[in-house]
Amino acid sequence: MNEGIVRVIQTAIDTGDRLSEKDSLAFQPDSKEQENELINIYDDLEYQEIEGFGGALTEAAAVTLAKLSDAKQKEIIDAYFHPEHGIGYTLCRSHIQSCDFSLGNYAYVEGEDPELHSFNISRDHETILPLIKRAASAVGDDFRLFSSPWSPPAFMKTNGEMNNGGALKPEFREAWANLFVKYIQAYAEEGIDIWAVSVQNEAKAKQIWDSCIYSADEEKDFVRDYLGPALEQANLSHVKVLIWDHNKERVYDRAKAAFEDEAAAKYIWGICFHWYSGDHFEALSAVHDRFPDKKLFFSEGCQEGGVHLGSWNTGERYGHDIMGNLNNWMSCWTDWNIVLDEQGGPNHVGNFCDAPIIGDTMKDEIIFESSFYYIGHFSKYIRPGAKRIGSSKYTDKLETTAFRNIDGTIAVIVMNRTDSELPFTLRCRGQVAAHSIPAHAIQTLLFQ
Repeated sequence: MNEGIVRVIQTAIDTGDRLSEKDSLAFQPDSKEQENELINIYDDLEYQEIEGFGGALTEAAAVTLAKLSDAKQKEIIDAYFHPEHGIGYTLCRSHIQSCDFSLGNYAYVEGEDPELHSFNISRDHETILPLIKRAASAVGDDFRLFSSPWSPPAFMKTNGEMNNGGALKPEFREAWANLFVKYIQAYAEEGIDIWAVSVQNEAKAKQIWDSCIYSADEEKDFVRDYLGPALEQANLSHVKVLIWDHNKERVYDRAKAAFEDEAAAKYIWGICFHWYSGDHFEALSAVHDRFPDKKLFFSEGCQEGGVHLGSWNTGERYGHDIMGNLNNWMSCWTDWNIVLDEQGGPNHVGNFCDAPIIGDTMKDEIIFESSFYYIGHFSKYIRPGAKRIGSSKYTDKLETTAFRNIDGTIAVIVMNRTDSELPFTLRCRGQVAAHSIPAHAIQTLLFQ
């Protein structure tokens, strides 16, 4: 990249611009000491390091992908994971046993088997593992997989079923921790290393699908007394453990409950969160300020209510949330399903949702939603190992963040959700470059 030149990548409504490279800008000396319409970059200030961006490799995604032609499957895999032509996903999520985006409930053990003699991952061999291996192959050495359970096996729960909430029976805490270990070991035998696990997806939600309730103390105690020691005993202490995996409005409370217990906190790498209860960006900074050694991980978000073909709002929702999370210390990000069918499924309880790529299995067509391109403005240009740097903007009509990658490239993301084109001047190290951003658009500006 030429010094003094700013590359401009743009996605904008009512245009053909979709992660499109536009005319570059040239920095000029800030000789007039301009005061107005500035976006300032303070590259001597560093904040969190990025672990990666990615999405969820669910059974629903795997089944949808498998129904498409080989050419369409390759197009989707390349779109997400190809290091040059894709949007740079490296960090993926999967589910331990079934979730709502499975074809039905299933567990890795049969019947009431606390000794786990019947443990097997044969169901995962059908579609999920082939998809995970395909993604891992496309990414290479940087691939990381994070896994979450939606429910323990039915016999371990107070309600006797995987759906409709319930809680883990105290007498099965050791067995459930041991199932985590067996899952990690079974995947390792398949050549897939589990990078991290969370204790429970949406630990406060009683859902009509696979779900399980943990109080803050129950979750903390499970990690401290069972899961942490089980991983340690199996020489799996390198597998990172995260808590909560639910919405941001209680992220600080849950962090406080777990991280103030030193015996539990030593096993816990960080806390993960979803977006379904609103922004609460300041809550993330509160967690960081109180527990600066713990990581903040966005582990799930999607547009609910089925497929929203052609909606621009979904892309802007992603852009706004990613931007706010990044500016408040988030270091990892995973979307929900990487691809769903024309209905927004399959989903075994009809909880249909949108995805950044929709695969029409009837017509063998794929549709890239606005969310795919908005995500790409971050994931493609903020690479693993990048560090957030300081920035400021002249108006709240614009949303901005800035990062420096390992190779020295600075990536500044600018988003405009208003109905008007907005001017701005990028300013860094005494140099300025005048520019503007169209209405309902997002830009990534790249320079050395």
